[in-house]
Amino acid sequence: MTIQDQLAAEQKTAMKSGDRATLNAIRQIQSEVSVAKAAPGFTGEVDEDLYLSTISTYVKRMTKARDEYAAMGDRGRQQADKLTFEIEYLSKYLPAKLDEDATRALVDEVITELGADDPKMTGRVIGAVMKKGKDVDGALVARLVNERLAQ
Repeated sequence: MTIQDQLAAEQKTAMKSGDRATLNAIRQIQSEVSVAKAAPGFTGEVDEDLYLSTISTYVKRMTKARDEYAAMGDRGRQQADKLTFEIEYLSKYLPAKLDEDATRALVDEVITELGADDPKMTGRVIGAVMKKGKDVDGALVARLVNERLAQ
C-alpha cells in the first residue's frame, strides 16, 4: 500500500471518528503535495518519492516551528503541542533515522578516515558523513562533528 493510499484510508477513518488533529495533518500533506505538483518545472509523477520528500520537508519545517513556539513558553504551548502531534504522526511514513550513538560512531569513523583534527575541516567531515550515511539527521551530524572537532 502506497503512502497516498494509507493517507486516504486514514483520512476516512479520521473523518468517521471525528479525529480533527489527524485529519488536519493529512490534509496539510495533501495540500503540500498539490503545491509541489503545481510548481513550475515539476515534470514527475505523484508517487512515493514525492510524498516522502514532501513529508520530510514538512516535518523539518514543523520541527523548527515547534521549537520556536516552545521557546515562547505558555503562549506557544498549544501550538507546539499541535505541531508535536503532526510531527509524530507523519514521522511514521519516513525512513528511520540513525540514533545518536550510531551517528556518533559514523562521525568518529569519518573523522578517523579523513584524519580530521582541525575545526576548519568541519564542512568536509559533515559532507563525508552525509554521503556515507543514508538515514542520518543533518542537524545531529553537524552538532556531533562540531563537538568532536572542538576538543
